[in-house]
Amino acid sequence: MLRGNSIRILTGNSHPELAQAVAERLNIPLTPCIVKKFSNGETNVKIGESVRDEDVFILQSGSYDVNDNLMELLILISACKTASARRITAVIPCFPYARVDKKDKSRAPITAKLVANMLVVAGCDHVITMDLHASQIQGFFDIPVDNLYSEPLMMGYIKREIEGWQSGIVVSPDAGGAKRATAVADKLGLEFALIHRQRDGKSENSPEKMDILVGDVRDKVAILVDDMIDTGNTLAMAARTLKDKGAKATYAIVSHGLLSEANMGRIQELPIERLVVTNTIPQKQHCANCPKLTVIDVSPTIAESIRRTHNGESISLLFGEWAGGGGMY
Repeated sequence: MLRGNSIRILTGNSHPELAQAVAERLNIPLTPCIVKKFSNGETNVKIGESVRDEDVFILQSGSYDVNDNLMELLILISACKTASARRITAVIPCFPYARVDKKDKSRAPITAKLVANMLVVAGCDHVITMDLHASQIQGFFDIPVDNLYSEPLMMGYIKREIEGWQSGIVVSPDAGGAKRATAVADKLGLEFALIHRQRDGKSENSPEKMDILVGDVRDKVAILVDDMIDTGNTLAMAARTLKDKGAKATYAIVSHGLLSEANMGRIQELPIERLVVTNTIPQKQHCANCPKLTVIDVSPTIAESIRRTHNGESISLLFGEWAGGGGMY
């Protein structure tokens, strides 16, 4: 346990609203810092208060300008290191390059490993992230990594807001998300379905289609669970497949709403009742264009993990005790 020092929360330009919400829940002010660019595009950082011998938490998410946000985080870590901070924790709600976590073809990079190395070299002592695309990314680090889960918040939403969820079915849009979806289904006591994606022809340019490989969704409320939505193409195909197979209603629940290339008007027209995402990525501009979009606040989970880390308490208890209830906050 760290004694005789206080929590300092810093943030770059990726998600200041989430950092402010976390600071308010901890009842401490954000440490002032200026993060801007020189005219040639280089990032310039100035920390406004002393962080000497303090427990520093730098909240920076991998949102729209991923490369700029990552560079800001690295420079902030380095600045705190040279300013003699006692411990530096990078709080990364949406881990950048998490999708590039393995070598899937010849000469392909493993960029998530590169990001891990960069964080450690910059001077990071600890990482807190949320809903990693692949849990093995934790093994890329030689420092402690805590992977938080939005699952309790998601299950709380399902129980409160989805009418008839007791007779619903949890659906994974691909094989990679089967483990995630079955975990949710088991905790809710529901059935599970898996959608298989394939191409109509042998060519890579052939159109894709989806078909339900496991499970029966007819006349049931389908709860589509995934960790990330970017273009929205997978969601669109899955929603139409579920409707064609007779699902009574479809809700999509996704951890990270990147939505970088998604047409929000197109998502509004999909046969889904709600698209539910967390605010690990800023969603204000998307909410204005898509009334079906609902945002769940993860600041309570992040704030509690920071408090527990600072006090030397278990973070696993955060989910072991409370996850089953689904009504943590």
